[in-house]
Amino acid sequence: MKDIKRDPFEEYVKNLAPGEKELGQAWSAAIGLQGVDGLKTSEYLYETAMRNIAGEISVAEANALIDSYYESKESREDTAERTEEADKVAARIAKILSENAFTFSPAQYIAIHKELFRGIYSHAGMIRDYNITKKEWVLDGDSVSYGSASELSATLIFDISQEREFRYNGLTPDETIRHLAVFVSRLWQIHVFGEGNTRTTAVFFIKYLRMLGFDADNTLFAENSWYFRNALVRANYNNVMKGVYKTTEFLEKFLKNLLIHGKYGLHNREMLN
Repeated sequence: MKDIKRDPFEEYVKNLAPGEKELGQAWSAAIGLQGVDGLKTSEYLYETAMRNIAGEISVAEANALIDSYYESKESREDTAERTEEADKVAARIAKILSENAFTFSPAQYIAIHKELFRGIYSHAGMIRDYNITKKEWVLDGDSVSYGSASELSATLIFDISQEREFRYNGLTPDETIRHLAVFVSRLWQIHVFGEGNTRTTAVFFIKYLRMLGFDADNTLFAENSWYFRNALVRANYNNVMKGVYKTTEFLEKFLKNLLIHGKYGLHNREMLN
C-alpha cells in the first residue's frame, strides 16, 4: 500500500463537495489513524469508503461489506490479519465519527474501545489487569510510565470528571489549546487497555472537541497520526539524567493546526530526545 501522504484518497477527499466533505474527513482520519500502530488499509477499504462518501451505500453497509469481505477470505497470514484489523477498525472509526451521538464519560471511552476492537482483540472493552511498557522510537527505545493496573479505573474516572467540571470561560485560544493538550495527554498516559489506546483516545477526543463546538478538519489525523502519537509520548516522559523533560509543546502545535488554523511544520525528528 502506498504511503497515505501520497495516496490518491487524500486528493479525493480534498476535492469533495461541501456535503460530502465531513464524511470524507471521517474516513480520512479513520484510515490515517491506523498508522499509529504501523498498520495500512487495503485497496478494498478505500473503494468501499468512496462508495459510502458518494452516497451509494450507508456507513453501516460499508462496515457490513468489510466484515463480509474478511469472512469470505481463506488466508489468515499474520500480515493479512493486520490488514484485516486496519480495515475493520478504520470502518468502525468512520462510523463513529459520522454519528452525532456522544457522552463524555468513562463508560463512553470504554464503549468506543469495545466497538473498535470487537472480534479483533479478546480484551476489547476490558480494562487491563497487568502493567505494561512499550519501546518508543522517539525515546530511543525507552518507555513512558503508563498507569498502574491497580488504579486504571479510578484514574480514568478522576481525569474525565475533572475535565467535565472544567470551565473554559475567559481562556485565550493558546490557554485553551494548552489545557486540551494536558487533558488528552493525561488520558492517553493511563493506557487503560492492553492495545488500541491511541486510536481509542483519538476517536474519543475528536468527539469531545465536536461537543465543545470545534469545527476541526480531522484529515490532520490522517496526515500526521504518527506525529500525534509521538507528541503524546513526549508529553508524558521525563528522564532527568538525560535532560529530557515532558512537554506539551509538540501536542500544542498539532492542536493549533487542527483547531485554530495554525501553520506549524509537524516533524517527528524534532521530538527525538
